[in-house]
Amino acid sequence: MSNLEAAFHRYFEILTADTPELLEAAYNLRYRVLCIHNATPGFEAEKYPNKLENDGYDNRSTHLLLRHRPTGIFIGTTRLILPDPQNPDIQFPTELRTRFYPEFVLNESSRKYTAEISRFVMLNDFFKRKGEQNMLSQPSETEQKTQERRHFPHPMLALVVGIAQLCARHHVYHVISSMEPALNRLLGFYGLQLNPVGPSADYHGLRTPYYVYLLDMLDRMYQEHRTIWELVTDHGKIWPADLISMRRKSLIAYQPNKTCISG
Repeated sequence: MSNLEAAFHRYFEILTADTPELLEAAYNLRYRVLCIHNATPGFEAEKYPNKLENDGYDNRSTHLLLRHRPTGIFIGTTRLILPDPQNPDIQFPTELRTRFYPEFVLNESSRKYTAEISRFVMLNDFFKRKGEQNMLSQPSETEQKTQERRHFPHPMLALVVGIAQLCARHHVYHVISSMEPALNRLLGFYGLQLNPVGPSADYHGLRTPYYVYLLDMLDRMYQEHRTIWELVTDHGKIWPADLISMRRKSLIAYQPNKTCISG
C-alpha cells in the first residue's frame, strides 16, 4: 500500500448518503458552503429557511459524503445525477444551462450510461495552503495537518474516489459536469481532467461544460498516474486494469457517438 492510500484510509471516509440523516447532512453542508461561506450566485440563503440546499434533481441522484476521520466532521459532498430509466432523454442540468459545441452530441445509446457530477463542494479552508480555495478551516494549522497534506495531496481527490465507485455501481461510462476551469485544472494534476465541450456560461458563476469518457480517463491515469489509479480503482477491483478490452465491449454494446469520445 502506498503512502497515498495509507493516508486516505487513515484520514478520510466516504459514505453513501442513503439514509434521511445522511441526506440531511449533505444538504446542510451544501447550504453552508454554497449559501453562506461562498455566497454562490443563485444560492441565496433566504431561499432555504430550513438550512438544507436541495432541488428536484436530488431524487434521481446518488449522494456522497466525505468525513474527516480524526475529527468526525463531514467536510465534502457531491452527487451523481443519474439518467431517468423511464425516460433517458430527459436532459441534465448542464445541458439546460450551458451550450455544447455542435460536434458534441450525447446520442440515444450513450445517454443511458451518462451521469452528471453536481454539487461538488468542500468546506472552506480545510488543510488550506496559500492560494488554495474551496477547502474547512480550523483556528490554526497543526503539525498533524501538515503531515496529512504531505501524504494526501487534496481532499477533493477523496470525493473523486467515491464518484468512481458510484459510476462503477451504476454502470456509468459517460460523465458531464459544469465546473469552474480552475477546478478542472486541479483535477488535471492527477490525470482526472475532463474535456471542455462548450463555451463558458453564467451558471452559478462562470462555468464551463465538461465531458469525459470514463474509460479513457482511467486508461490515462493507469499510464501516467499509477498510484492515483490504484487508489481510485482499489487496484483494479472497482475498474479492471484491462481497459482496452473493456472499452471495446462498451463501444460494441452502447455505440456512443464518436464525437463524444475525446481525451
